[in-house]
Amino acid sequence: MIKYIVYPLILSLFVLNLKKALHMFQQNRYEFDRYTNWLFQQIKVNVKNILLLLLTIFFLIASYWLQPYSILALSTILAILNVVIYHQEKKKDYIKPLHYTNRVKRQWVFLLFVFLGASIWIYAQSELVLYVFSASALLLPWLCIYALILLEPIENYVKGRFKTKAKKKLQAQTALKIIGITGSYGKTSSKNILQAILSEQYYSLMTPASFNTPMGITRTVHEYLKPTHEVFICEMGADRVGDIKELMQFVQPQYGVVTSIGPQHLNTFKTMENIIQEKMQMIECLPKDGVGVLNYDNAYIKNYKISNTCRILTIAIEESEVDYQAINIQYTPLGTTFDVKSKDGIENYETRLLGKHNIMNILVAIALAKEFGITSQQLQHAIRMCPYIQHRLELKNINGYTFIDNAFNSNPSGAKMSLEVLSRMPNRRFIITPGFIDLGSLQEEANYEFGYAMKDKVDVVILVGKHQTRPIYQGLQASNFDLQQVHVVDKVVEAFQLVYRLADKTDTILLENDLPDAFNH
Repeated sequence: MIKYIVYPLILSLFVLNLKKALHMFQQNRYEFDRYTNWLFQQIKVNVKNILLLLLTIFFLIASYWLQPYSILALSTILAILNVVIYHQEKKKDYIKPLHYTNRVKRQWVFLLFVFLGASIWIYAQSELVLYVFSASALLLPWLCIYALILLEPIENYVKGRFKTKAKKKLQAQTALKIIGITGSYGKTSSKNILQAILSEQYYSLMTPASFNTPMGITRTVHEYLKPTHEVFICEMGADRVGDIKELMQFVQPQYGVVTSIGPQHLNTFKTMENIIQEKMQMIECLPKDGVGVLNYDNAYIKNYKISNTCRILTIAIEESEVDYQAINIQYTPLGTTFDVKSKDGIENYETRLLGKHNIMNILVAIALAKEFGITSQQLQHAIRMCPYIQHRLELKNINGYTFIDNAFNSNPSGAKMSLEVLSRMPNRRFIITPGFIDLGSLQEEANYEFGYAMKDKVDVVILVGKHQTRPIYQGLQASNFDLQQVHVVDKVVEAFQLVYRLADKTDTILLENDLPDAFNH
């Protein structure tokens, strides 16, 4: 009878590890290469934990030879493991919890059926197989990837069916003006600003949050697009070759924006040339009567030779030979004032938004708004009233403390501007950051330079994750930063607890990047 206790214990262990595996698979965007990279990263970072895992598996299998108490020994080890893993997961305060989407639910059902099928087969085998099976439950984050690969054709079928329906819905609205926005950085901010400005005159829809993948855009079209919409602003993301071209064929915008090009997702793109070619598909795939908007302060964009004959509008802050240039930029703790020079002359603007990159994002909106017939007076009002963009240099008050929240997907270019904004703030200046990810071979160098650049712009540094922030610490050290004012913690919640102890209500705290739990180590 005691053998029947073993299967519920293995099932419980299976469920606990399956939840963790699916959670990390979701945080890695359901991409197998990213997920496997994360698994291998765990070996590098947590060598002690891996050795402990292997030792535990050895004891699980070895308990087979403890006759006549083998089943009792197996049950005891499994029970202890269940308790330990349950309490470890219960203590974890995940930044982004597992969302039980339809895809996750399908994965749950499929993998549970695989487990039950394996259990039936194992029950008829030798007892040793049972011990190996119980040990494999601990390796589930590795083993379940094969089951997920088997499930992928079903996922592709579901995605293809919904995508086809969304494409037909878009094509049916022939009067709809569609704007595509891509870039290594600044996509979401440009989209939000453009939405705030165009909605002054048009019934406009934008893809919500960071819905910039084929399925995110498909969901937006199915759930939000109405026949009465006049404009659809579509953010398009890419982290591998072919992504933008696929999205352009799907959405077919008449207007295209490339906000910036940099080494974001270099880990998956492999080369800068691949990134440049992919991002510029936004312009190359526009119709001949389309309109492209390009940031000429970005050398990769300016030096790219466009083969499409569509009309191009250029924007810049540093470059003067462009259609729209922002000049006379002045920052204050309350916002920014600036002028825009164009063929229409010089116009004055003010905004509560901070940082040069937000001025560049506003230039995108001005260039397209002029194309859409929005007057200068409407533009000035809309830009003045434009709300903060969530987690992108968003000035906010938390528990009486002043925060600059730039927590979303930080990058070297945006971080440089964040430090510039922080340096202009009164009293002591704090930064909480886990550094950058997804920069491939440039990641360590970028984080080192980030740390080096903090000198004279930051007074107190709080780094999240000892391993991943080591290059930042080395950069701080090389710049002769006062290392007594550098603190390293394991979790974001610990960083907040620390900053509340160290900071005064008159200080300013910059939150630079907010990595998913899969990447904090």
